[in-house]
Amino acid sequence: MIKVVLTEDNADLREGMSIIFKENSNEFELIGVFPDAESALKKIPSLKPDVALMDINLPGMSGIECVKKLKQTMPELDVIMLTVFADDKTVFDSLCAGACGYITKNASPSEILDAIREVKKGGAPMSARIARMVVKSFQPMENSELTDREKEVLAELCKGKSYKMVADALFISHDTVRHHIKNIYKKLQVHSVSEAILIAMKRRMV
Repeated sequence: MIKVVLTEDNADLREGMSIIFKENSNEFELIGVFPDAESALKKIPSLKPDVALMDINLPGMSGIECVKKLKQTMPELDVIMLTVFADDKTVFDSLCAGACGYITKNASPSEILDAIREVKKGGAPMSARIARMVVKSFQPMENSELTDREKEVLAELCKGKSYKMVADALFISHDTVRHHIKNIYKKLQVHSVSEAILIAMKRRMV
């Protein structure tokens, strides 16, 4: 029996999901349903589910932030993100938060149940469209080759160093470090140090 929790602010969708699990109660058990991230965070750890279905666009705290907090206390929890619209930035943020699956809300009941089965087997269920976005996000962008100095700066950031520490290590000014980091962000199409480090590790750039 696979124990599942659902966090979704749309009442009709919550009801629809509940019906799906009732009709498949020989294999799945829906042990918790929540309308927002705050109530989910309070209850999910004590319920000890196998899989969490998490809406991204929740009122108040987002589903992505909720996943980050859940994974801190429940690192083994498998999370599948639910959303109406899929875009590469949201996919990337969800995976960085700790989600291991991602599916759109218009997926059929069988697709949703198959996604839960897959994640329990160690897979990463995603729609074909979303999978292509993820693959694309890890592919080098055109004209994105970093210079040797930019690679050095990125390597120092991967060591957990601050901008000032990077400047001291490479014998360059603080402003020069900022200039290189700005170029790194642009070439890798990221918006934070953590995203730049993740891509650097994925692509084995440093």
